[in-house]
This record gives sequence, structure tokens and C-alpha cells, in this order.
Amino acid sequence: MIALGVFAAILVYFVSFGADSTRKLQAGFYSLVSPFLRTGSGLKKSITSVRTGLKSLEELESDNASLRVENRSLKATNQALRDVEHEVSRLRRALDYRERSLFRLVPAEIMTRDSSTWWRTVTINRGKNDHIEGDMPVVTDEGLVGKTTTVGDGISKVLLLSDENCRVAVAVEGTREQGIISGERVSGSVTPLLDLNFLSKQANLEPGRKVYTSGVGGVFPSGLLVGTVQSFRVRELDGQARVVPAVDLSRLEDVFVVTGRK
Repeated sequence: MIALGVFAAILVYFVSFGADSTRKLQAGFYSLVSPFLRTGSGLKKSITSVRTGLKSLEELESDNASLRVENRSLKATNQALRDVEHEVSRLRRALDYRERSLFRLVPAEIMTRDSSTWWRTVTINRGKNDHIEGDMPVVTDEGLVGKTTTVGDGISKVLLLSDENCRVAVAVEGTREQGIISGERVSGSVTPLLDLNFLSKQANLEPGRKVYTSGVGGVFPSGLLVGTVQSFRVRELDGQARVVPAVDLSRLEDVFVVTGRK
């Protein structure tokens, strides 16, 4: 009863307020509860922002996966374009060399290598039908490769410069030194090296000097680049130089067979 009486008194008290007093009371009430309303509104916005952020992360992950796929595709395309560019550049150099060469050149492709003698022989897709004969020089635009040996109607065997049986008479640029080049693969070497024998003891050849065919012997015409001097040493009877081939014999693709002078 007491509580009911108090409630009735409060109710009568508020009913007796005029419009201005009611508005003031409402304003005070809103001022009292507004911090709590702002906190609740901010919390709702934060939750909404987190949800939006989570959705963006999912979209980002999907976009990232798509970008990875696109990146791999672009890398493959770029590599293919580089390969094509390399092939075009190589063929352009070969064509330019053929046009400016003093020799008649028959283009040929490497078909096989003798796996038991990697540095010694290769087979090309040219033969007697293409006017190829034995003991014809084989070159690229970079220099001497070797010479033909066994010749069939449509294929020929090429003895590489790196074989010890492929001996070439050479001269060293800027000197009067002449000698004989023969192949020798150094143990543990990635590429073959050549031995230049029968030099004078006083030759003292500096590294980097170029070595060309001298034309002696009749098989190889003069002026074909063979390689560059790597080192020189004096032996008991003569001087010997180690020569790096001008042509990377491990990466042969296309070659030319020299059939004569133009």
C-alpha cells in the first residue's frame, strides 16, 4: 500500500507538469541516457565495420588467388616471348653471317649426338644430296665447329673441334706464332678446352688473343675463328697454349657446312 501510494503521488506530480516542464524533464532524461545510446550506436557500427572487413578479406583472398593464376600465366607468356625473341635473333645472326660470308654455306640442323663421345661427334641433316662431302669445315656465325667425316645421302657425321683427332692448323693474331689445335676435355670442366701445340718457347701468349685457322693443310680455309687463348706454358721442346673454343659446343643447334668460296 505504501509503494502504491508513493507511485500514485509521483504520477500525480508528473501529470501536474505543464508542457514546458515536461520537455525539460525529457531533455534531462535524454542527457542522462545519451552516453549509453552513443556507446551502443558506436558498438553497432564497430560490429558492422568488422563484418564488412571480414567480407573484404574473403574478397581479397579470392582476388589474390586470381592474381596468382594470372601472374603464372604472364610469366609463361613472357618466357615464351623471350624464347621466340632468342630464336629470331639467332636465326637473324645466322642469315646475316651467311650473306656476308666469303664462303658458300649449306645450313644444317643438329639431329643427334653420340652420347658416348659427347664432345666428339654430332649428326646433321645434310649429305651427298646437298653436295656435302667428307672433310668439309663446319661452322657457325661464332666460329669453327669441326669437319664432316662420314657422309650419307641425307645425313653426315661431324667430328667436333674438341676431339683429339680433329687437328687444325692455326695462327695467333698479332704474332707470327703458328701451331696445331687438338681437342682435350679437362677433367671436371663443364666445356671442352683445346690444346695449341708446337708454339715457340718465347711465344708468351697473353690471355685473350684470338686464334684463327691458317689455311695450312687444305681442309680448313684461313681466317675462321677457332677460339681465344686462356693460358700459356713452356714445355721441354715447345710452348703450349690452352684455348677456349669460340663456339659453345654443348649448345649447338644449327650449323653451316663450308662447300667452297663464293
